[in-house]
Amino acid sequence: MTVNFQYVDVDVSETLSAFTEEKLKSLFNKYEFLISATVYFKQDENKHDTGKICNIELSLPGPRIFATSTERNFEVAVRETINDLERQLKKRKEVFKTH
Repeated sequence: MTVNFQYVDVDVSETLSAFTEEKLKSLFNKYEFLISATVYFKQDENKHDTGKICNIELSLPGPRIFATSTERNFEVAVRETINDLERQLKKRKEVFKTH
């Protein structure tokens, strides 16, 4: 499991990285065809109170899967983004089963 973190205009946080990696580990365990993940944390300058953005891009066979969410804090944004990815992965797994 390879996870790359990129903090864009946000201070690097080891706790946030560990939290995100823990959440992604469950996806990697559930879907063995995943190769790597790239996580971007950003701050929206226009919305200081709700502008915490988390983007996650997953590498796997076929097209990459991408999800993003904007929330009040990064932990909630990570959870929402991973829920979106989980939905997309379930659909992708169904496609793999039919072939």
